[in-house]
Amino acid sequence: MAAGYPPFFADQPIQIYEKIVSGKVRFPSHFGSDLKDLLRNLLQVDLTKRYGNLKAGVNDIKGHKWFASTDWISVFQKKIEAPFIPRCKGPGDTSNFDDYEEEALRI
Repeated sequence: MAAGYPPFFADQPIQIYEKIVSGKVRFPSHFGSDLKDLLRNLLQVDLTKRYGNLKAGVNDIKGHKWFASTDWISVFQKKIEAPFIPRCKGPGDTSNFDDYEEEALRI
């Protein structure tokens, strides 16, 4: 979300998988060191080193420097206003999502 595109992107699922297991991620130049560090820890291939999977669980993420100014109590109480609210015409409105070609059902 910070970049506007996913960290592992490719046309074919196998290519996405290969990028994920390689563990190599390139960040946009405007990303600060704290954000890069947080993302590296969240995208860690080794489950025993990945944030959210360690002994402290979610507290490793919530306690990270990048979230230093985040008031987690206000987040929990839903008092934080969203920085962006997309326009939505109704429950079935998908205009905020990418279009994908329909694939024929294979049986």
